[in-house]
Amino acid sequence: MELGRLEYLQALVTEFQVTDSAEAKEQVLANLANFAYDPKNYEYLRQLQVLDLFLDMLTEDSETLVEFAIGGLCNLCLDKTNKEYILEANGVEPIINCLSSPNEETVVSAVTTLMFLTTPQSRHQTTALPVVECMLRFSVSANRRLSNLASLFLEDYCSPPQVEEARSLSKHTAVGIPLPKD
Repeated sequence: MELGRLEYLQALVTEFQVTDSAEAKEQVLANLANFAYDPKNYEYLRQLQVLDLFLDMLTEDSETLVEFAIGGLCNLCLDKTNKEYILEANGVEPIINCLSSPNEETVVSAVTTLMFLTTPQSRHQTTALPVVECMLRFSVSANRRLSNLASLFLEDYCSPPQVEEARSLSKHTAVGIPLPKD
């Protein structure tokens, strides 16, 4: 008998919760992140509290779990209801923390997620000074994908005074978020 969409997603969530295998957890989280790409699944994923699962996984030690979790959030946050949920759940801070990941995919998904989460109400969080400083560093990265994305972030989501303030501060400090490994 074929499982319905909700039942299948529920089975994935249950498998994630009960398995002790790190590899199985990674595989299930990757599958959930892929299902998060389809708007037909948004309501089911909210019902199954997958947004909370993704947010919780952002603080894990496993770079792979973090990568899949931020990828899932990135897929989900185009939806207005999901965006509001992530913002109300204080999801911006752990997403910003993903900018310091050595994993390129994690960083790219984090930048993209911050773009998608930017609203007039959340802009003060998503374009906070440390984020703008980070984007300035990323914009001069040898990694074209990252530099292009960071440049877009600076142009489309930050005001010229924000960028100028971050530029003036970054001239005075060598401390910052490291670039991801290529």
